[in-house]
Amino acid sequence: MAAVATIRVLVCDDHALVRSGLRRLLESEQSFDVVGEAADAEQAVDRVAELHPDVLLLDVVMPGRSGIEALADVRAAAPETRILVLSMQDDPSYVRQAFAAGAHGYLVKEAADADLVQAVHDVAIGHQYVHPSLGARLAALDAEAQHRAHADPLSEREHEVLRLLALGHTNQEIAKLLFISVRTAESHRARIMQKLRLSSRAELVRYALASGALELERARSTEKGGSSWERSSRSSF
Repeated sequence: MAAVATIRVLVCDDHALVRSGLRRLLESEQSFDVVGEAADAEQAVDRVAELHPDVLLLDVVMPGRSGIEALADVRAAAPETRILVLSMQDDPSYVRQAFAAGAHGYLVKEAADADLVQAVHDVAIGHQYVHPSLGARLAALDAEAQHRAHADPLSEREHEVLRLLALGHTNQEIAKLLFISVRTAESHRARIMQKLRLSSRAELVRYALASGALELERARSTEKGGSSWERSSRSSF
C-alpha cells in the first residue's frame, strides 16, 4: 500500500496560543507537517514565498493588513499553495469576499477539530471548502437572490424608466428627466420590453398597473410633493 503524501502546512495567526493549538492539532495527524508559522499578513507572504507550503491556514483579522487583503500577494508568491481562511466571522459576505480574493476554503474558528482536519485535506487535494453551517446559509441566500431576480427582473433604473414610459413620456423626455442620453433611454426601454416579454406600450402600462409601479410613484409623489422628475415636468410647462 502506497504511503499517504504528507501535507505541508503553514499557520498564520496573530495569537501565539492559537498558532500553538493549531500546530499541535495538525501534527497529531500523521498526514500533516506544520512547516512554519507567521504572526501577520506580511510574514505570511514572506514565509509562503520561502517555504511553498501545500496549504496556508490564514487568519482574517490581524494587525496591519487583513488576511483577505493579503491574499493576492500570497497567491503571487506561491501560486501552487492552497489557502484555507480561518475566521471568527460567520457572515456569508466574508466568505464571498475571501473566495473572490483567491481563497480556496473558509472555516470558522469555532469549528470542531475534525472540521479543521477535513478542511485542510479537502483544500490540499484541490477541492473548495466552506464550513457546513455557512454553506447552508450561502445556498439559502443564493436561492433567495435567484427568486427575487426571477420575480422582479428589472433593475432600479429600469423601474424608473418603466414608470415614465407608463405615464406616457417619450424617450427624449425620459432622457432629460433622468439626465441620461436618448440612446441610453432607448436601450433601457428595449431591455424592459425584452425582459418582460412585452410588445407594445399598452402591455407595458398594464404591467406597470398590475405590478403596482404607478401606485408606488403616486405614493412617493404625495409624500414628497411630487417626484423629482414630476417637479421637473411641471416646471417645464
